[in-house]
Amino acid sequence: MLDTLTRQLARGGALSDEEVRDAIGRLVDEQVSAESKADFLAALARKGETTGEIAAFAAELRAKSIEPPLDAGTRAREILDVCGTGGDRLNTFNISTTVALVVSSAGVFVAKHGNRAITSQSGSADVLEALGVRIDLTPEEAARSLRDHHFAFFFAPRYHPAFKHIAPARKLCAERGQRTIFNFLGPLLNPARPSVQLVGVPRAELCEPIARVLQSLGVRRGMVVSGRVNDAQLDELSTLGDNTIAEFYQDRGFATSVMSPGDFPLCPAVLADLTGGDRNANAEIVLRLLRGDERGPKRDAVLLNAAAALFVANSAKSLAEGWELAAGLIESGKAKAKLEELIAASAR
Repeated sequence: MLDTLTRQLARGGALSDEEVRDAIGRLVDEQVSAESKADFLAALARKGETTGEIAAFAAELRAKSIEPPLDAGTRAREILDVCGTGGDRLNTFNISTTVALVVSSAGVFVAKHGNRAITSQSGSADVLEALGVRIDLTPEEAARSLRDHHFAFFFAPRYHPAFKHIAPARKLCAERGQRTIFNFLGPLLNPARPSVQLVGVPRAELCEPIARVLQSLGVRRGMVVSGRVNDAQLDELSTLGDNTIAEFYQDRGFATSVMSPGDFPLCPAVLADLTGGDRNANAEIVLRLLRGDERGPKRDAVLLNAAAALFVANSAKSLAEGWELAAGLIESGKAKAKLEELIAASAR
């Protein structure tokens, strides 16, 4: 069946919802070879995933995930996830993870869904672990952390057990330099079911389709962004070029726009100024940022993306207000204190 669908995709044929369900059934089947799965994922990527295909994949895989037992009080709050999909291959430091910590220090409930690195040197799980924050919380522990500390990390392999049978195929695709639909799916599969999301994608043309998928999944408020960096694009808001934005309120419609970062007080910068390294190097960058020791382009990138996250979470009335709030959280020591709180909780 999977080989048949692969041939269909190679001819340019889209998948129906039923065919997506069949495909996922084969992808999570340990009896199907990693090569066959990788060929299917590559064919789907080469064809170009439709909004319908992405939505069907997300809905089917969400149904297979483990949902954490959030209490009614937590569920009544706005719950935010902020992440880039990965796949831009620009090797920036962990911007979204830093932003998540800053925003959490403002009192926003942040449910960070992530994994170890697949297309980069350091994923969100890698850098948090290097910082001393536990990433392997049980669903019950994660629910308590979100309630008590306004931050919890939801380590994808723990909540998506079926993924262990897909991982070898994803690794094979990565080794071939081939992205897959799973680069887009991560932010759509958060088991905490966040009510608001800021998502970065590596191509501007993906902003509207991914935003419409989020809307179809019931997210109340969403913003999907892609930032330009010279001739490349970043899966975050960029301080180095224009940003494509697709945003929506569940009950107030949908809009797309282009935003220049020129209205913000940015330091002169080039892409190399945002480059990261391995987990330990990136952990040191995060520490310097939260301590207020880093005041250059990396800080600007965090402030711009934190501004958007605070705006989406309804903690700021504008991006300009969000920028000032994020800067204040770092200057006051609240962002650093949040990380220390999470490290202390992890040690208990």
